[in-house]
Amino acid sequence: MPQAPLDLTEALIRLGRIKHDEGDLDVVLATIVEVAKGTIPRADEVSVTLVQGSDAHTAAYTGELALTLDLWQYELGRGPCLDAATTGTAMLVPDVAVEERWPEWAARAHRHGLASSLSIGLPIQEAVVGALNVYGTDAGAFDEVLDLAQTLAGYAAVALANAHLYESTATLAQQMQAAMRGRAVIEQAKGIIMGQRRCTADQAFAILAQVSQNSNRKLREVAEALVDRAVSGPAAGNSPDQAYRMSGREQPPPGSSAGAT
Repeated sequence: MPQAPLDLTEALIRLGRIKHDEGDLDVVLATIVEVAKGTIPRADEVSVTLVQGSDAHTAAYTGELALTLDLWQYELGRGPCLDAATTGTAMLVPDVAVEERWPEWAARAHRHGLASSLSIGLPIQEAVVGALNVYGTDAGAFDEVLDLAQTLAGYAAVALANAHLYESTATLAQQMQAAMRGRAVIEQAKGIIMGQRRCTADQAFAILAQVSQNSNRKLREVAEALVDRAVSGPAAGNSPDQAYRMSGREQPPPGSSAGAT
């Protein structure tokens, strides 16, 4: 038994209830296409296109037909979803059988059972734009629901922009935490070298950098290995001179003599 369609109020409530700290961007996108398909009358398939620079991809879709219709547009470099995304406006195709703006895409779509479509621009942020794409197997399916679809798309754009901002902020925070951890272990490794070699901080860093270059490993990896050896004890071979020799050089770089006082 088919599910009863959502009214617009219920759909907007569902979009407004999305909590971005409890679900990732994919969950938000899946909710948007599900709500749109259940709200817009005669919508057979729905997708969301995201465009960043010259790269366009389908981020969510309700069925394979929607994905195929999107992919053809990316392949051709033109189509209602791309134009809607880049202009931020609505692109209505009442009947693909007589569509002249995107004739090659329309001909393919018609052969695969599409009769009409509606793509509405989703402004997300300056670097990323998108479109909500609604596909129907009846001609003129969306002629009378443009206002409803645009209202829904407006709320979806807000939910998507918030989710994208949350995910970007969370990713940035993770990157900063990783950078801070990497910096901390490098400082620990420098301290070990300074204590063993009785050299300056700059000289200790030069030793780490040279080992990193000669061993073709990241500086943080070299530092972590040295700290691990120091924690494991002398039996594990925690000497920076040994680490330097393992890098393929017998002598440490100038200015970092083991006898420096």
